[in-house]
Amino acid sequence: MTERLGRVICDITVSVDGYSAGLHQTEERPFGDDGGDGSGGRLHSWMFDTPDENRAEVDQMTTANAFIMGRNMFGPVRGEWDRQWNGWWGEDPPFHAPVFVLTHHARGPQPMDGGTTFYFVTEGIESALAQARAAAGDGDVAIAGGATTVNQYLAAGLIDELRLHIVPLTLGAGTRLFEGVPPLDLEQVKSRATTSVTHLTYRVLSSAQVRR
Repeated sequence: MTERLGRVICDITVSVDGYSAGLHQTEERPFGDDGGDGSGGRLHSWMFDTPDENRAEVDQMTTANAFIMGRNMFGPVRGEWDRQWNGWWGEDPPFHAPVFVLTHHARGPQPMDGGTTFYFVTEGIESALAQARAAAGDGDVAIAGGATTVNQYLAAGLIDELRLHIVPLTLGAGTRLFEGVPPLDLEQVKSRATTSVTHLTYRVLSSAQVRR
């Protein structure tokens, strides 16, 4: 009997020209020059300024049983872990599940409040996915970002469902979704437009099923 595996899903917010973050990321501005002032900017304001209008999409972003993210999404620290950085989200991150952080520098697990534990993976994207699947059981694994990490999983044919949240502005430069990703065959599952963002869900039909 074949063991049932959950889906590999991805939620990511992008500008109309495909950028998930602008240039000049800092500790105070994790998304860089993303169309506004302050730490939030305009790119992700739909989550915070109009949460009720976008409640379903906000809630679904943290329903997976395990998460994977790149080191750049985890924080601005580069090279060796020379200071205790535990993410942008405070003592109680919103994931409430294991989170596997891709990095080139080893670090021990970091437990947080609310059930989140950050695990640091140095063996690459497939190792991180194997560990996340083991942690998730038959639940979903979410590729949380940023775009560089999402692009690696898309290029490897390892994402089943891609959920884009498209904000009506252009950035012109930054970190771009689909950069270096071969052509994909997508099936649109649903779409919904609200005041400040359009939500699109696609099933990825390319090599994901073959690789399984």
